[in-house]
Amino acid sequence: QFFVFCHGLLQLSQLLVSGYLKSSISTIERRYGLSSQTSGLLASFNEVGNTLLIVFVSYFGSRVHRPRLIGCGAILVSLAGFLMSLPHFITGPYEYDQSVASTFSNTTDLCQPGAPGSNLSNVSCTPHASRENREVLLVMFMAQALLGIGGVPIQPFGISYIDDFASERNSPLYLGILFSATVIGPGVAFMLGSAMLRFYVDINKVSTAEVQLTTKDPRWVGAWWLGFLVAASLVALSALPYFFFPREMPKEPCSPRSLVLSGFPVVLLRNLRHPVYLLVVLAQVNISAMVAGLATFMGKFLERQFSLTASLANMIIGAVNIPGAMVGIVVGGAILKRFQMSLRHCSALCVLGMLLCLLTAFPLLFLGCPTQKVAGVTYWDRYHGSPGWARGVGARCECPEQGFNPVCGSDGVEYTSPCSAGCTSVNFLADTSALNYTGCSCIAGPAGSARPGSCGSGCSHLFLPFVVLSCLAGILASTSHTPSFMLILRSIQPEDKSFAVGIQFMLLRVLAWMPGPVLYGSAIDTTCILWERRCERRAACRYYNNTLFRQR
Repeated sequence: QFFVFCHGLLQLSQLLVSGYLKSSISTIERRYGLSSQTSGLLASFNEVGNTLLIVFVSYFGSRVHRPRLIGCGAILVSLAGFLMSLPHFITGPYEYDQSVASTFSNTTDLCQPGAPGSNLSNVSCTPHASRENREVLLVMFMAQALLGIGGVPIQPFGISYIDDFASERNSPLYLGILFSATVIGPGVAFMLGSAMLRFYVDINKVSTAEVQLTTKDPRWVGAWWLGFLVAASLVALSALPYFFFPREMPKEPCSPRSLVLSGFPVVLLRNLRHPVYLLVVLAQVNISAMVAGLATFMGKFLERQFSLTASLANMIIGAVNIPGAMVGIVVGGAILKRFQMSLRHCSALCVLGMLLCLLTAFPLLFLGCPTQKVAGVTYWDRYHGSPGWARGVGARCECPEQGFNPVCGSDGVEYTSPCSAGCTSVNFLADTSALNYTGCSCIAGPAGSARPGSCGSGCSHLFLPFVVLSCLAGILASTSHTPSFMLILRSIQPEDKSFAVGIQFMLLRVLAWMPGPVLYGSAIDTTCILWERRCERRAACRYYNNTLFRQR
């Protein structure tokens, strides 16, 4: 029982490291200018190092000192977490477009006739930024590879160690508790991300008084690196007890097979040819591929679809969706123990859970809103065809194409900047933040005006149904988690447990966890390219795709 507690804590901490990257992926993209495809590849790159070694390490199974190997792997995971935070310390301070209206600046990103190039936002990227990003990516990919290598012995050896020395009656319950702790890890990661992203990224480099941004500002970048320091420290502490566990627990011993590598192909084929084992693993591959992509980009979707901040989106995922999955796993394990289910009953429970999940998730296909009207990006007919555009912007305003300071016009159309809306004046609140822009010649009406920020998606009324249905679908799908593992552990030979679990995780990584985020990111970037080809102002569209349309 103490080993179950320690292993649950370790897996929670390990997944806190990998899950935290997913919770801060949109912030890291904004900080270092990454595409969704690159960030998706980064999120799944830890599976590369894991996949290369997991089958061979798992083959040794009970023939090695499993707790000590788990402890060594945890130390590597901790080092990977610290390495993930390194880019923040080797790069310069975050520089953002300071052309937004402010009483501290004479340049307010307004329509300024006869003042070409006066807006600070008309700044091009420098080669230094590209070199810096390549260095950052190199460090992060190395950290992800190390994270995958360190995680190789943790789950296969932990599962087989528990199942070897626990009674057959208690083993499903222990594994259910373990898998629940595994689900809590990403949940805590998203909650940690929600907390850390409320702090400014350079909190250790600049004073709070110097930061003129709020968390709702599209240029805001939170302290993504802080969470990695916290998670890596927890993994290091969780690793210590494993160096003191015995090689074997008191239980009737099984006759170990001799350590001969020549038997590796025989054992491999024996497991891959087992129909129950192979079909269950392939079923897990299908659902894991979906979960891997959702875990990486779900927060980003919530940000764009329901106009949430990154912090709030992470809090919703960490406090609602992931705990729901944990409840489903516990319920599945409790049902197994209560009714002492056979393998046939386990498979029936898996099928029932997934069918109910599909029925619950089906309405999610219809919960969404059309793309926001953005002048010059998705609403170009009226924007370019109106006299206001030619008169107010093309002839007088000299708006920079790279400028991005979105405002919502009184006509319900969003503009990429006050300048592009033809606004000539701004009113301020007492706290020096912009109240509204007036004199906007490109906005319909006798007195066109605009307020700072995006118009939003108009989907706020659908947010609660979306959260409830997605949480319920996660609960129902998760009830099949523990029964599916019991199908694997009870259908193979006892001496093959560690190896079979290793093959299982190898297949999950190769066929689901690695390609899932990459495919999601590629699909998102492909959508961006299609939007870009429809835009007449290509530079503005590229910039705007990075912030709004990537998720669409």
